[in-house]
Amino acid sequence: MAAAQEMGSDMNWPFMNVNQRKWPALLLLIAPAVLRADTFYLTIAGLGGEPEYEQRFEGWAKDLDKLLKTAEPAAHVDTLMGSAAVKTAIEAKLRDIAAHAKPDDSVILMLIGHGSYDETDYKFNIPGPDITATEIANLLDRIPAKHQLVVNMTSSSGASLVSLERPGRIVITATKSGTEKNITYFARYWVEALRDPAADSDKNETISALEAFKYAEEKTAKFFESQNRLATEHPMIEDSGKGEGTRAPGPENGEGLVASHFTVLHLGAVAAEINDPAKLKLLKRKEELEQSIDELKYRKASMDYNEYRKQLAGYLVELAQVQEALDK
Repeated sequence: MAAAQEMGSDMNWPFMNVNQRKWPALLLLIAPAVLRADTFYLTIAGLGGEPEYEQRFEGWAKDLDKLLKTAEPAAHVDTLMGSAAVKTAIEAKLRDIAAHAKPDDSVILMLIGHGSYDETDYKFNIPGPDITATEIANLLDRIPAKHQLVVNMTSSSGASLVSLERPGRIVITATKSGTEKNITYFARYWVEALRDPAADSDKNETISALEAFKYAEEKTAKFFESQNRLATEHPMIEDSGKGEGTRAPGPENGEGLVASHFTVLHLGAVAAEINDPAKLKLLKRKEELEQSIDELKYRKASMDYNEYRKQLAGYLVELAQVQEALDK
């Protein structure tokens, strides 16, 4: 009862203009998420294509794996990357979740890497045959958990939204469409959102899907501004089950209510780790190295090739060393 009363007061913030007749249905979607029995996390890092991207994607996946296992020791946390992230393994893992998840449980699927769009369907690029958004949606539809979050952080991910959306499922994409095909940076800031107490805007010691999205979306936009570059990705969120996604969820577009009550992670031990000066120094250095690689890639066309490879190799070696220290 206390949880329901607290939730009711919170709901007045984002949706004062929502037709009151729609609230009972929305309450059915939200209330169980507050009291959910269990959470299943599945993170998948796909193909990088180039060494720097392979290393980056796997690094972000490892960061998420450690974060989740630290913050949610009772949850089911699985991570697939490298040669293990093949289509049959993804299908098997989602079928396993379907066999064990209960209606009041929650499922969080996070995709990191490259995606593509052929004007028909979105494809997540993995070793061997790719997996399409339609195939992922069909697998998720078989999972009885009513509360689902898909965070597709790949290029062209905006094209996956229509296939993935359904009532009760939150879909977040790094791009607004399938035509935004460049490497994406949203994953970097999604990971940061889950470890930075500043992302907890309501200070309740949990990071909701809406809080994480807003934090990562703002950080992504600032990254392009700091680089004086035209933004090549525009993150979107959709949680009504019937929209086109938006960068600014709120009462005027009916998006964000379900996401505002969906807990992605409890801070606790994660907040304690971020206050460790040694860890904080490593995390800052990792971001500096990733940004240096981004800047180097951007200047590649105007550089001597051998000098480019030399600088890139130096950054990658140090990045691997920092990642190894963070993994301990």
